[in-house]
Amino acid sequence: HVQLVESGGGSVQAGGSLRLSCAASGYTITRRCVGWFRQAPGLEREGVGYTDSIGTTNYADSVTGRFTISRDNAKNTLYLQMDNLNPEDTAMYYCAVRMYPSCTFSRWVYDYWGQGTQVTVS
Repeated sequence: HVQLVESGGGSVQAGGSLRLSCAASGYTITRRCVGWFRQAPGLEREGVGYTDSIGTTNYADSVTGRFTISRDNAKNTLYLQMDNLNPEDTAMYYCAVRMYPSCTFSRWVYDYWGQGTQVTVS
């Protein structure tokens, strides 16, 4: 049974930092495309960034330089380090896995999703 569980969300002041985790079970995320998405109230879910099968990362323009995606393959966990947060980053954050080595920012091609963790920046 494949499961993704996000954690680490919370409320912070502008300029603060949070580290989100996505723990995977039932399969390994090694050599897969793994991404982070977010959705604010009333808006569509958008791609934040992803890491591909060889470790290359890409980020949305709005978070480049502030957010960092990494993997811990031994723990089968994906991380999103968020620094210098601003109120526009407020959203529910989701991790997702595409069962292919290539990546995309399109939410429609990801196969598995977590339940999300809320990030609120004031």
